[in-house]
Amino acid sequence: MPLRVRYHECDGQGIVFNANYLAYLDMATFEVERALFGSHDEALAHGADVVVAESNLRYRAPCRYDDELVVSAFLKHLGTTSLIIDFEIRRDGTICTEATNRYVFVDPVTLRKAAPPASVREAYAAFLPAQAD
Repeated sequence: MPLRVRYHECDGQGIVFNANYLAYLDMATFEVERALFGSHDEALAHGADVVVAESNLRYRAPCRYDDELVVSAFLKHLGTTSLIIDFEIRRDGTICTEATNRYVFVDPVTLRKAAPPASVREAYAAFLPAQAD
């Protein structure tokens, strides 16, 4: 997902404020849903939603106003009721931030943890990395 850093996302030091990186991950997650289902609403119509249960970020280089970034998402793990996505935020090919989010599937109506329907599992499973034999 391409992204240009906006002025208001930066702190007094001129660097992207740390909490905004989580917003970037959230935006990329919606792009994943768009790629898999067409939109967030379509994902919900399939009977599943996800909530963030854990985030881990590692800042390797600062991003600043007007930087052109690319946020990439990689499905790392698909469990019974959760999934893990790794993210990279790059500027000119250089990794600026590495992140991992663990999500829990929830029922879109009750917001309680629930295993996703088979159609949702299959959509995500298609993007799991190949396992070495």
